[in-house]
Amino acid sequence: MIKKIIFIFFILTFAVYASPPNYFDEAKNLYEKKDFEKSKFLFQKNIVFNPKDHLSYLYLAKIFKDEQNKEEHEKNLNTTLLLDPKNEEALYMLIEVELEKSNFDKVRELNETFSLICINICEKKNIISKKLKDLEINNE
Repeated sequence: MIKKIIFIFFILTFAVYASPPNYFDEAKNLYEKKDFEKSKFLFQKNIVFNPKDHLSYLYLAKIFKDEQNKEEHEKNLNTTLLLDPKNEEALYMLIEVELEKSNFDKVRELNETFSLICINICEKKNIISKKLKDLEINNE
């Protein structure tokens, strides 16, 4: 009887402290193999168990961009930045979205933030500035 109680206690303790499943690595692997449907499903599944996983949202944004689903693309970029405000890649991708919409004020605002946080892809600042300048000239 004591052994049964200890066994049940052990099982319950393990169940309480078990970490939620993580599907990110498998989803990323499928994404890199260009299996977007399966990877999208696994990224979404990962978010169910790990709702603050900003990288899953970033990869979903990339998939939705590839699928030309602008609304979901932008929504996932915004969620990525909400969870990780210093995510350079998501910020750059959102700047591209705003450039496409010719939202100059938003691009300037995002570009200022990008300039402050960039570490790995700082060379993109010049690209953003050139695109913004070109759009302003074309809209005059």
